[in-house]
Amino acid sequence: MPFLINVRHGQSQWNLENRFTGWIDIDLSEKGVEEAISAGNKLKGYKFDMAFTSALIRAQRTLDIILDITGQKDIPVEKDKALNERMYGDLQGLNKDEMRVKFGAEQVHLWRRSYDVAPPNGESLKDTADRVLPYWHSKIAPELKKGKNILIAAHGNSLRALVMYLEKLSPEEIVKTEIPTGVPKYYNLDKDLNILEKKYL
Repeated sequence: MPFLINVRHGQSQWNLENRFTGWIDIDLSEKGVEEAISAGNKLKGYKFDMAFTSALIRAQRTLDIILDITGQKDIPVEKDKALNERMYGDLQGLNKDEMRVKFGAEQVHLWRRSYDVAPPNGESLKDTADRVLPYWHSKIAPELKKGKNILIAAHGNSLRALVMYLEKLSPEEIVKTEIPTGVPKYYNLDKDLNILEKKYL
């Protein structure tokens, strides 16, 4: 049976600075590189046929580090903005604590964690799912159905959208779901891509 492993990129420089990042192309912090190395070490012994990542450098570098450590830099890699982090619109680049002072903690929490409330000129998680899931169905799922083992290196919200679908979570459940940076999540799937086993490595 095929397996899927999702990894959220290591800490980015703007994660470190507590800023909304979204589609701004910010690189990994020093800690983020260490997290990617840790993920790579955990994935030694897993053989991948193909990998997918976003159009953003923090996810791509995380994937490169993992593939380097596991000795699999020669596998096919697809990069697509469909897997990008959610777009935070007018909040991008701004400090999260300052936005809590300006708009109130409850409003900022809604923007960050709700399913269908978007920040000004940005995307909600639902909007993010509306681009992640068609890509999943057209590009990733067919490879898994061929029996290929797949690695995805992406972002907190693009992976939350995918996890919501795969694990059949409700909007209320996904709101409480946090995806840690640099920790691979393993899914063992049947031929119809139902989950047989899931665990963080």
